Amino acid sequence: MTFSSIVTRFAPSPTGYLHLGHAYSALFAEAAAGKAGGRFLLRIEDIDPVRCRPEFETAILDDLAWLGLNWEGPVRRQSEHLADYRQALDRLQGMGLLYPCFCSRKDIAGSGQAPHGPDGPLYPGACRGLGAGERADRIGSGQPFALRLDMAAAVRLAGPLAWRDLDAGEQTARPELFGDVVLARKDVPTSYHLAVTVDDHLQGVTLVTRGRDLFEATHVHRLLQALLGLDVPQWQHHPLLMGPSGQRLAKRDRAESLRALRGRGLGLEEVRSLALSQPGG
Repeated sequence: MTFSSIVTRFAPSPTGYLHLGHAYSALFAEAAAGKAGGRFLLRIEDIDPVRCRPEFETAILDDLAWLGLNWEGPVRRQSEHLADYRQALDRLQGMGLLYPCFCSRKDIAGSGQAPHGPDGPLYPGACRGLGAGERADRIGSGQPFALRLDMAAAVRLAGPLAWRDLDAGEQTARPELFGDVVLARKDVPTSYHLAVTVDDHLQGVTLVTRGRDLFEATHVHRLLQALLGLDVPQWQHHPLLMGPSGQRLAKRDRAESLRALRGRGLGLEEVRSLALSQPGG
């Protein structure tokens, strides 16, 4: 990858208002493209129909424009591209790498035999060995299910893989840390892992910048790229902004939003300065 070919993106989910951590991540991505004369794109990751709301997307676009961010081209909304994810799922299904799982999160957490991975308890594989007839009967009866990736089979097929982080260097891909990840559910037609990988390829992203909390997820994304024949970008996982308690800023912890800061009378330069202050761990 040459500097002139750099394409970065910022990809928020409209499940709440942006906070300073989002501002830092967006400014980081724009700067990475700008210093190399590259392109900065915007994507709205709105695949969750329950939590995503139009008013949050409107607020996101307003906050980013207020911050002075300039993105190229139209905004890509995941909800408008479900066929792209369905095509990827169909390809993996045709390779024999997906299977329906009828276990609930409560079932997995209560199994007492699930080791933990980066995303929490690993799936113990209860539905992996179900026969075709039983799978069809359960689906036909309307039982909810998720589509899981048979990780062992996928890793065998892909072979050894590596990926490069600009700060941490060359990494050996270890997607098996995640076990049989969910790639789609009945109510959400694609997972974060699948959608982000497909989107980055289709948008021509060459440098994925995002927080260090997503470092391990890259192992899974590199595997999906290999299985689906997608382009392989480089990555740069930046530090996270921390709150007064030492915890990373997060919507679920009600981190003060950019809109609230603006409402308190903070100006553009003050907010940008706060966002670009030295992140933590």
